[in-house]
Amino acid sequence: MEQPTDPPAFGLSRREHILDELRRSGSVRVADLARELGVSELTIRRDIGQLADRGLVTRVHGGATLRSRLDTTVPASSGAAIRFRVGMVVPSLSYYWPHIMIGARAAATELGVQLILRGATYAVDDQRRQIASLVESGSLHGLIVAPETLGADGRALLHWLEALPIPVVLAERRVPSALALTSLEWVTTDHVFGGSLAADHLASLGHRRVGILTSAGSPTSWQLRRGWDRAVEGLGLECLVDVDATLDALDGVAREALIADVLERCRETRTTALLIHNDPQAVLLQQHARDHGWSIPEDLAIVAYDDEVAESAEPAITALRPPKQQVGRLAVETMVARLSEGARRPVQRVY
Repeated sequence: MEQPTDPPAFGLSRREHILDELRRSGSVRVADLARELGVSELTIRRDIGQLADRGLVTRVHGGATLRSRLDTTVPASSGAAIRFRVGMVVPSLSYYWPHIMIGARAAATELGVQLILRGATYAVDDQRRQIASLVESGSLHGLIVAPETLGADGRALLHWLEALPIPVVLAERRVPSALALTSLEWVTTDHVFGGSLAADHLASLGHRRVGILTSAGSPTSWQLRRGWDRAVEGLGLECLVDVDATLDALDGVAREALIADVLERCRETRTTALLIHNDPQAVLLQQHARDHGWSIPEDLAIVAYDDEVAESAEPAITALRPPKQQVGRLAVETMVARLSEGARRPVQRVY
């Protein structure tokens, strides 16, 4: 009797997950994937078999590895023919952005895009230098970038990107509406909504006095704050602790002093919950609080934003997770649509 098959979309998403895990760690185990995805080990073995039959992975006992050059069972998959060369410049290769790059690479492989990656920093001068180096090579059809957008330097960088002779798609960034730039496209998480979700979650748990700690200068923090402020007011909450700082940039003594001050404000105002951006700041504050006798979450509930390392804290921290891989995938898809359809295609901006 023929075995029933999974719905195509669900099977495809499973196999994409397997490839993502392989790119991240180099190998996967059938038992781990079955437990994580909530399916049988037989289903995972079939998925790995299909990927191996396409020359994408190498089957090993109990799991799979990235395709080995010694694997001659089937020809290695070369993916789609290269149609476009697209540069991608991100401000970090170690935090947040690797997940976006995974999504971008997956879409690029499927759509025949050669992705040329460059890492930069959050400094405008460095971003412009890395972008210019790619553009001046003369071999790119388009650019996916995550530039700074605030302040005079950010505005100048956006105007420069608008004037480039190739299409530009922003990833996790958007142009302030006041600039009225007409050709830049973007794909970004709706971080304003994320701030609202955090406030609503804490209110649903019964918290009435809440606070917020954001990462100073982050392009995400101001958007979080906008949604948070609106939701706090609409829900009738009191936000009595409000701090914008960069804890991981301070030396040990200054960091301990600032965290102690934030916690003292929470105690004085009887604040029972905090939204903290980003994960490292949430972990630093939580571990300091526990070291000084606070019970988490009984004395102070914490919601982190980014979900990069929150689950590794003790106890694990509740976190809001932006759809990072999907942002990367959609950025590539938007670029391919622009390059395929040309100027007649309306500008697309996705939240």
